[in-house]
Amino acid sequence: MPNTHQMLNHHPALYSFSRAFNNYPSNSRHHLINLISTCKTPTHLLQTHTQLITSGFTQDTFINTHLIESYSLFKKINLARLVFNATPNPSIMLWNSMIKAHIRSKQPQEAIIMYNKMITNDSFTVQPDKYTYTFVLKACTMLLDIEEGVLLHEQIGKRGLESDVFIGTGLVDLYCKCGHLVRARQVFDKMPERDVVVWNAMVAGLSQSLDFDQAIELFRSMQLRGGVEPNSVSLLNLFPAIHKLSSVRLCKCVHGYVTRRNFPNTVMNGLIDVYSKCERMDIAYRIFESMHEPDDVSWGTLMAGFALNGCHYEVLELFDQMKNNNLNVNIVSVVSALAAAGETKDLVKGKMIHECVKKNKFDSDIRVSTPLITMYAKCGELEKAQRLFHNLSGKDMVAWSAVIAAFAQSGYHEEAISLFSDMQYAGFKPSIITLVGVLPACAELCVTKLGKSVHGYSIKHDMVSDISIETSLVSMYAKFEDFASAMIVFDRMFHKEVVAWNALINRYAQIGEANLAMKMFCRLRLTEVRPDPGTVVGVVSALAHLADLNLGASVHALVTKHGFESDCHVNNALIDMYSKSRSLSSAERLFGLTKSQDQVLWNVMIGAYTRNGCAQESISMFHRMKSKGFRPSLVTFVNTLPAVAYLAAVKEGTSLHASIFRMGFHSHTIILNGLVDMYSKCGRVDLSEAVFNEINDKDTVSWNVMLAGYALNGSVDCAFGFFSRMQDNLVEIDPVSFLSLLSACRHAGLVKEGKRVFKLMKEKHNIEPKLEHYACMVDMLGRAGLFDETLRLIESMQMEPDGGVWGSLLGACQMHGNVKLAELALDNLVRLEPRNQAHYVVLSSIYAQSGRWADARSLRLKMIESGVKKTPGCSWVSEKRDLSLLNVKGLIPSV
Repeated sequence: MPNTHQMLNHHPALYSFSRAFNNYPSNSRHHLINLISTCKTPTHLLQTHTQLITSGFTQDTFINTHLIESYSLFKKINLARLVFNATPNPSIMLWNSMIKAHIRSKQPQEAIIMYNKMITNDSFTVQPDKYTYTFVLKACTMLLDIEEGVLLHEQIGKRGLESDVFIGTGLVDLYCKCGHLVRARQVFDKMPERDVVVWNAMVAGLSQSLDFDQAIELFRSMQLRGGVEPNSVSLLNLFPAIHKLSSVRLCKCVHGYVTRRNFPNTVMNGLIDVYSKCERMDIAYRIFESMHEPDDVSWGTLMAGFALNGCHYEVLELFDQMKNNNLNVNIVSVVSALAAAGETKDLVKGKMIHECVKKNKFDSDIRVSTPLITMYAKCGELEKAQRLFHNLSGKDMVAWSAVIAAFAQSGYHEEAISLFSDMQYAGFKPSIITLVGVLPACAELCVTKLGKSVHGYSIKHDMVSDISIETSLVSMYAKFEDFASAMIVFDRMFHKEVVAWNALINRYAQIGEANLAMKMFCRLRLTEVRPDPGTVVGVVSALAHLADLNLGASVHALVTKHGFESDCHVNNALIDMYSKSRSLSSAERLFGLTKSQDQVLWNVMIGAYTRNGCAQESISMFHRMKSKGFRPSLVTFVNTLPAVAYLAAVKEGTSLHASIFRMGFHSHTIILNGLVDMYSKCGRVDLSEAVFNEINDKDTVSWNVMLAGYALNGSVDCAFGFFSRMQDNLVEIDPVSFLSLLSACRHAGLVKEGKRVFKLMKEKHNIEPKLEHYACMVDMLGRAGLFDETLRLIESMQMEPDGGVWGSLLGACQMHGNVKLAELALDNLVRLEPRNQAHYVVLSSIYAQSGRWADARSLRLKMIESGVKKTPGCSWVSEKRDLSLLNVKGLIPSV
């Protein structure tokens, strides 16, 4: 066993202590305290403590205080507690040291227990001092324990310590962080002296509250009336208020203040952040560029700002710059880069960032692993995302919620709901973020039972008043078309954000309830909520249903006023609206003015031409789109096929069919339905049948299109045989099915069979005839010369006859020369369709056939006086691969 001399030589600290001890009592306390303070490791401190015990220095308050302080710095709170417990009748200094040690070790509850033990134990005669209250207030603040804080405040008041600057600052900080701003302001205003720390605490509290505008006023008062110079913390505490006010002007004011003084990078990074949140990335980037030595936080803040503003390609570019310059990446920059890769669907870049994550050993950090999984989900790598999540250790609520939301946003709704169930099975209770993630999945899958169950859970756990929950519920019920429930939630919302308004406006527009959509928009305009591009898309879509050109032009002016014209979704919606409002020239003008034309824009324009009967222009636009390097999508072919069908251009149709097969769209039912329709209208029923037989997932439209093809081409027997086949296959028979059967009977002149079908529709299938069915029956009966029966049918209609019904009667009158009924039909047609010249021409022809030339001339004059012009007749001529229009004036050049 080593002797004392050897032990002292082996431990220089103990040797120093021995020398200090030998000089005792001269300055020994000072030397011993210095000795404790110089200990560099817990082992060194423990050895020194051991020597103190063996030397009898265990009752000295100052030495024990420093021991507790040193142990707490090394996070050895148990050893600090041993020192405290070994001290009989500890002084207030020792109590304060122990309370402070618990706070430093992030044990605020233990600190409060120590305080309560100190003031309630009768064996102790120690009274709290101002330091005690300062430390215990800090513990209350860490716990957000307002009840304990109020009791503490009462004790402080009784002892007259409220005016102490440290205690006052602690009270202000506590009340602010607990959301009691009135009390915080009362304490602040009573303080006789206020240093920069208490001003900062008050500014921070107001910035984080709903009274953020008061934070700006207080910051001004700090300099003007308080005479206190703001420091870095002052500015960092102010930035959240500026962000909430979205005030670029205030940003620039603070920016100028910072520029005139030498503030550190932390403030510059804060400026980058606040400009980003105020949507001024141009200024944020200039600040970054002006920094002499931007640190990793600067890079991360700028990347997060670009990500927040949807500038995902810029985020990836900055990440590449960091890698190329061998700069250290941090968690913020990696998370932003992963989010950008996910949003741009750039799997290659995402995998590269994943490698960087592994190299920097960030993959074990749940803050990184969660967005990593999200990136793979958004890039379509579902199995990879599921595997990473399954292997993720330490899954917390944030991870579960983020992945559920990522799966839902990426279209994996069933997987999102499955994860939601797994999360609860794992013992986690859904949070607000979880519910916001799963509600859209319920909406997309129309899982009403689960959606309502989630709503009930949110009510039971007092989450329903959260604005994000309320907005998600409104959107979900709107998707369910349960507008009664949607409006109940919406009307109860205290703060109605534009997203909630958009959910209702857009859903009304989607289901064709244009008037209700416009009614909601009018309500929105009466509030202080500012419409955004999402609002405009919904409103413009509703106007497209109404085909109200004047109202559409007014909304377009509103779009220009708010500066939304540059938004591609708004621009596309406007073009669609103009085309549906029969203002093709306006749609063409907008298309020509659009600088960044994307695939969606071309699709909208092709659809616009097709919808307005400009089939040749539609096909021309399709070829232009390809020549510009845009790859046709599913929607492109869906919009182009009807144009080919309209022209009966079978060569163009077979070319499209080949492209569809080559590009892998031949398995999509909607495309195959279009091909069946196109071949039928080109007279190639054989090809229609071949395509129909290739459809694996036939829907009602597939069957109806094929049935219509037989009817259109006069194959009556095939049509009735196919109808029987539909019934045998339990296909849902709808009004369109019966319209095709009636058309077949009309073409073949099978009046008896047509009447039987009409009766069957009403009596057996409980389908009420629509205007199209009546028009078909009128045409069929009129062609057969059964005018009395035709008039009885028109008089029995439950709705007012439209132009189609009266037009069918006029056509039948022309066939049979029935002038009297023709005049009746024209009177109604002029009332319903005053600009349609075809009706005048038909009656004029009837007058001529009957030898009533004077009436024919009179009708022609009436047309001229009314400004109605006759359109010249024309024919389509197919020459090689070109389509040309031949009219009475000659050949119009091919497209």
